[in-house]
Amino acid sequence: MKQEIRTAIAEVVNAKYGGINLPGFSKEVPENAEHGDYAANIALILGKFLGKNSQIIADELKSALASDKWRIESAGPGFLNFYLSDKSIFSELAKILKEKSKYGCGADKREKIQIEFISANPTGPLTLANGRGGFLGDVLSNILEFSGYKVEREYYINDTGNQIITLGKSLIAVLGLLHEEENFYKGAYIKKWAEKNRVKVKKLQSDPLKLGQLAAKDFLMGIKKAISGKAGIKFDRWTSEDKNIHKKGFVKKAQVIFENENLTYKEDGALWLKTTQFSDDKDRVLITSDGHPTYFMADAGHYLETKKRGFERKINILGPDHFGYVKRIQAVADVVGLGKSEIIVTQAIRLTSGGKEVKMSKRGGTFIAFEELIDEVGQDGARYFFLERSPDTHIDFDLDLAREQSKKNPVYYIQYAYARIASILRKAGVVRFSKKPDFKLLTAPEEQVLIKKMVRFPDVVADVSEDYQVHRLVRYVHEFAGLFHNFYERYRVITDDKKLTEARLVLVLASRVILKSALKILGIGAPDEM
Repeated sequence: MKQEIRTAIAEVVNAKYGGINLPGFSKEVPENAEHGDYAANIALILGKFLGKNSQIIADELKSALASDKWRIESAGPGFLNFYLSDKSIFSELAKILKEKSKYGCGADKREKIQIEFISANPTGPLTLANGRGGFLGDVLSNILEFSGYKVEREYYINDTGNQIITLGKSLIAVLGLLHEEENFYKGAYIKKWAEKNRVKVKKLQSDPLKLGQLAAKDFLMGIKKAISGKAGIKFDRWTSEDKNIHKKGFVKKAQVIFENENLTYKEDGALWLKTTQFSDDKDRVLITSDGHPTYFMADAGHYLETKKRGFERKINILGPDHFGYVKRIQAVADVVGLGKSEIIVTQAIRLTSGGKEVKMSKRGGTFIAFEELIDEVGQDGARYFFLERSPDTHIDFDLDLAREQSKKNPVYYIQYAYARIASILRKAGVVRFSKKPDFKLLTAPEEQVLIKKMVRFPDVVADVSEDYQVHRLVRYVHEFAGLFHNFYERYRVITDDKKLTEARLVLVLASRVILKSALKILGIGAPDEM
C-alpha cells in the first residue's frame, strides 16, 4: 500500500508541476493512529523545492489525490495523512486469502545479489558474533528472495595464510613440541584434536601450514554441522580462498587491475594500495616485503571473482572487530567493478542471567560457542533474540527470558498466537464459506487494526529489502501477534451468527497466512499446538 500511495503522489506531482524530478519524501506509518494509516511529507518537501507555501501545495495535492481507496487530510506544515477506506482494506483482505503464501512477494528481478556471512576462519567453533551474523545473513537472504531477487548465500573459507599456520603451530605446541606463543589458539578443542591425531601432528610438525589445513578441514565439518543442523542456516556456495581465489589466479588479476589504475606504489619492499584516495585513514599493504599477499589482497581477489561470476551486488556481513575494514574493502569493490558492494558490521553480544553476565562452559576455549547457546534456548529463541535489534547495537541476551515458557518470552508469545489460530480453525472444522464473505461485519476496532496490520506486511518486507534492517520484521511479527491476541481475547470467533462467524473465520485465516509467511522468512517455527 505504501508503494501505491507513492506512485499516486508521483503521478499527481508530475502532472501538476510540469514533470519535475521528484525529490525524496517520507511515507511512514504514524505512531499515533489519529494521524492516519500513512503519512507523507511531500508538500513540505515540494514547498522548499518550488519556493511555494507548503500548506497550499498540500491542499492542492489533497484534492488531486482523492480516491475511494483512502481519505486524505492535510496537516501543517505540509503533511498529508492517508486513512485507508473499508473498501481498500477489505480488498487487501481478499487478496491475502487468494494469494496466500505469495502475498507480499516482489516481482522477479534480474539483479543477482551475493550475501557473504559468517565466513569464520575454520580454526575452531563458531562464536556468538558468528551466530548473530549467521542469522542476519540467513534472514536477509530470505527477505531478498521473497522480494524477487536472485540471491547466493556464500561462506568464504579462509583456508590458507597466517591463521592456518598459527593453527598448525597451536596443535604442535599443545603437545609440548613447540614453545607456546600468546597468539596461539587455545581451548579444549585444540588439545582434543592434537591428542586424537598425535601421530599426524608429530609427522607434520615441520610443516605447520599443512597440519593447520588438515585440522581446518575437520573443524570446518563441525562448523557445517552446527550451521545446518542446529542453526538451520543454509549456504549455496562454500568458497575456498586457497582453491577458488589463489589457485585460480584472481589475486594476481586484482593486482594487475590496481596497477593499471595507477593505484599502487612500492615502499620498503612492499606493494601498497592507495586506499586513502577512497577515504581510508591510511594506505594498505597488498604484497608484503617477502612477497606474500596480505589478507586484504586475497579479499580483493575474492571480490573480483564475485564480479566475474556475474553478481551485480555483494552484501558482506562482518563481526564487531571489522569496523576499520569497511572503507578499504569498499575501495577494492569499486576498483574491481563491484560498485554496489555493501558492508554490515554487527555489534557484540553479552549473555545475562539475573542481571549478571553469564559465562557458559566455554567448550570453544576462550569464547562461548554458538551451538552451546542453541542447546540452551533452542534455535527459535536464538534467532529471535539475535535479530530483534538493529545490527549496529549491542545485545544483552537474557537467558532467563529466552528459556521461559510464558507470554513474557516474545518467541513463546508469537508462537502461541499461531497455535491459537490453529486451534480456532480446528474447532471450526470444515466451514463452507459463501462466495463473498461479508467483510463489512468486521467493524470492531480490534478487527480493523488487525486487518490494517496485515496490509502493512508487504510494506515491511519491501522496506527491509532496501535498508537491510531485519529487526523491523521481527518487531512487526511481535506487534501482529499482540493484535491477534487482543482480538481473540475480546471477541468470540465461532458464534450463533453464521455470517459473523464466517467473516471472523476469514480474518483468522488471513492472520494465519501473514504470521506463517513472516515466521517462515525469519526461520522461526509455527507450531499448531503448544
